[in-house]
Amino acid sequence: MDLHARTPLFPHMQYCTRCCVPETLEGVVFDEMGVCRACQSSEQKIHINWLEREKNLRAILDDAKAKAGNNYDCIVPISGGKDSTFQLHVLTKIYGMKPLCVTFSHNWWSESGWYNLQNSLEKFNVDHVAFTPNRALINRLAKRSIEGIGDTNWHDHAGVGAFPLQVAVKWKIPLLIWGEGDAESSGRSSYTEQLNTFDRDYFLKQSAKLSPTQMVGGDITDRDLYPFEVPSQEEIEAAGVWGIHLGDYIFWDDERQTEFLEETYGWRQTEMENTYKRYKSVEDVMSGMHDFTCYLKRGFGRATMQASLDVRNGLLTREEGFDLIRKHDPERPEALDYYLKITGSTEAKFYETMRAKRLPQMIGVDIPVNTKDHKNAERIMPFPEQLIEKFDRHE
Repeated sequence: MDLHARTPLFPHMQYCTRCCVPETLEGVVFDEMGVCRACQSSEQKIHINWLEREKNLRAILDDAKAKAGNNYDCIVPISGGKDSTFQLHVLTKIYGMKPLCVTFSHNWWSESGWYNLQNSLEKFNVDHVAFTPNRALINRLAKRSIEGIGDTNWHDHAGVGAFPLQVAVKWKIPLLIWGEGDAESSGRSSYTEQLNTFDRDYFLKQSAKLSPTQMVGGDITDRDLYPFEVPSQEEIEAAGVWGIHLGDYIFWDDERQTEFLEETYGWRQTEMENTYKRYKSVEDVMSGMHDFTCYLKRGFGRATMQASLDVRNGLLTREEGFDLIRKHDPERPEALDYYLKITGSTEAKFYETMRAKRLPQMIGVDIPVNTKDHKNAERIMPFPEQLIEKFDRHE
């Protein structure tokens, strides 16, 4: 056995002594024993009085229903992913809420993701509002996004933050309900210390990083980015908009929830690039690029986060986690080919740009990139484009 296989890819960095989280995870905090905040939060989770928290949730929802009148009780931002599908089950089937479902479409749908979204709308009989930016703009933003934040998905991060708030203000629906909270796996907060409560700038701080104004440049104009603007603080306050995460009020368990959704509602998993689980970000054919760019900047990707969660939950040993990380995080995703096609960039230019985005801990470090040894189960091409291609071919 290769003795290095069960150790971190980048041994010069500090890793959590309990899981596989490195020091380059944004917001990571280690205690005096070298244990990360996400692991600390996992311990807290076991000792929480979830019945008491559920009572608080019920009070929030009852108050929202009482104040809604003929309007919707709340907004549920949905992608058709496992979290938003579970949110709909909890809110409609258990608490009898009437939500307005709101989708910012990244326009990079996988076939399974498109099915899951449509299946959720049908199974839960919910009203739905969606916004889809045009593909030419998304293609230009993908290139600008790499240059700006070292990630292909700025339009997704910014849109998910802005569009539900726009709808909340215009439709006068104050309560937004999200799924998994910061305390569950990111380590940005803990269950006893909420450091990142939802507000107007939540997604700007957590993922988008740059405002629409900061993304203007080259072939991207202010007018292009108008749909990504968050309502003003005055508009938010006037409408009383606020948000909660269900995961802060009910016990969150990805594995059990996914099994339940598959058995009860026919929710579909699929192979996802740069991961070993089949249920995270199923809706997005470009999720592998999001995770691969994180690996190139920070020395870890989605497999690190999945393995760390599995170690905390007792499903893997820490050494087994590092095995999986070595296999999946460094893998060159097929989605890189699609990115190069839609942006007109070159692979050399892509890697050059990503080198400039490295965190200090990764500067001058050899970052291995491995060739993928098989084709992805689903085609790495947005499903709407696949449909158009299919029917154009038969005309």
